[in-house]
Amino acid sequence: MTTAEQDMVTTTSLYPQHEAALASLFSARHQWARTSVEERLAILQQIKDALLEVAAEWAMAASKAKGLMPGDPLAGEEWLAGPGAMMAGCNGLINTLELMERKAFLARIPRRRAPGGRVSLRVTPANLWDQLLLSGVSADVWMQPGITEANLAEHAALAYDEPEDKREGKVALILGAGNVASIAPLDVFYKLFVENQVCLLKLNPVNDYLLPFLEKALAALIDRNALHIVKGDGAVGAWLTDHPYVEEMHITGSQATHDAIVWGTGEEARRNREAGTPRNRKRFTSELGAVCPTIVVPGPWSKADIAFQAEQLATQKLQNSGFNCVACQVLIMPRGWEHGAKLLEQMKSVMASSTRPAYYPGAEDRLAAFREKAGDPVEVRRGETLPVIMAKTNDADYFREAEVFGPAMSVTELDASGAESYLRSAIDYANEKLHGTLGANIVIHPDTRRAIGKRRFEALIADLRYGTIAINTWSGIGFLLAPCPWGAFPGHTLEDVQSGIGTVHNCLMLEKTERTIVEAPFRPFPRTLLSGRPTLLPRPVWFITNRRQDRVAQLLVDFYHSPSWWKLPRLFFHSLLG
Repeated sequence: MTTAEQDMVTTTSLYPQHEAALASLFSARHQWARTSVEERLAILQQIKDALLEVAAEWAMAASKAKGLMPGDPLAGEEWLAGPGAMMAGCNGLINTLELMERKAFLARIPRRRAPGGRVSLRVTPANLWDQLLLSGVSADVWMQPGITEANLAEHAALAYDEPEDKREGKVALILGAGNVASIAPLDVFYKLFVENQVCLLKLNPVNDYLLPFLEKALAALIDRNALHIVKGDGAVGAWLTDHPYVEEMHITGSQATHDAIVWGTGEEARRNREAGTPRNRKRFTSELGAVCPTIVVPGPWSKADIAFQAEQLATQKLQNSGFNCVACQVLIMPRGWEHGAKLLEQMKSVMASSTRPAYYPGAEDRLAAFREKAGDPVEVRRGETLPVIMAKTNDADYFREAEVFGPAMSVTELDASGAESYLRSAIDYANEKLHGTLGANIVIHPDTRRAIGKRRFEALIADLRYGTIAINTWSGIGFLLAPCPWGAFPGHTLEDVQSGIGTVHNCLMLEKTERTIVEAPFRPFPRTLLSGRPTLLPRPVWFITNRRQDRVAQLLVDFYHSPSWWKLPRLFFHSLLG
């Protein structure tokens, strides 16, 4: 951009405050790109310290904004998905940057061959603390075909390959999400530390009450002109996307918003699509949600299995009141399975006990539309808050294509002559019928999985085209794990964007990732204590039924800030009581 162009922008600005922030970022973009690894490590530690100071106020403000009463255990969600996720993100980046020389961080990652010859990296657990605190949870990142152990280093931390004094930065616009507090700042971390881009973060009006907490927590970046945070409505966002200082963009939100930015609206959008000429040609990465499925595989479940997995399924739907882009939208069940009806009834019972408010704007209208399309809906009453609306899909396009952002779920039954053939049919259904590729979940008994066989089961997983696949847990856990790339399965385009393009998080700075596989034990502690299999604690901290979620999450934030053996007894004590 020439000096004359900069002067013209400044003198014709509609939003002077935002203009000043962009000008400051634009002038500092190369300086940020050339900051040393040592300085970045110091910045991340400063962020951790500041984050710890504001964490309690932050979680309290978020809980109040979402209608939670003081002392509600569900305040733990705001600790985990706010300061907790950010603290974990800082730790992950620190671990990578400390071993950046010759990309030594890659040498610590166990790897193996996944189906199709893919390189699979075991990124979680990464250390002893993970083994103790995550209690059986693992995460593997599968690289895209063509990435080998020999060329893996050529597809990691690319921004650090260039000599520091020759690096050039860019200005990125982050359009923040309104539902989960850590989404926007973690998107900022990715742009800053992985792609060397300074950021203007525009908060979503739904949660722009976070501004003072984010300004304090991220002061080390703001003071260096690497980040500015602003508020604004849709008009402000539209103005920013077209601004000449903004060179790249990232959004977590809806496909409608993404497409309006890229193609325009109404007749303009139609003309641009037909001509293949986007109105905005800037690089645009995105995470746009999906109609996410949970596949329940038939097997020899006990009463205790049914009870535990009912809590899991209810959590997949109602964590954060159901306002998650990766919430379960379609429950795929085996037709005629002897335990199916009981599982659904227990799941409804757990849902009925979750009476937290449906805080996100527009929820009533979206539920009304879902109810109308359902024809014969089942309503799970939850006190004074909005009910959970459930409906059989009946092969209707609406339930396969519309992500209902709120407490609604459709149920699809497929024939199940055998567990393996059923799983194959369910995977085909998810791939071919459901909109988007963000996250999918599979619940399967260990005996059933063993009967299918390790190689055949992994081959089936390889055919499931989703960015994060959770086995006996929820794909949302992949969001909380800093090493895991977060985003859609690769291959979407601006013309058919579905769940979005690109990934974020990914503290290992890997390029050309394909998917993440997150896995947890089928049964919790202590039921498999003597089996030799890994076990979860009695009730995972992210379950909506965890009675100590707030206390455990608060202790986890403190632990992530400064790990210590002395902090573990209190953590385990409250975890066991959850």
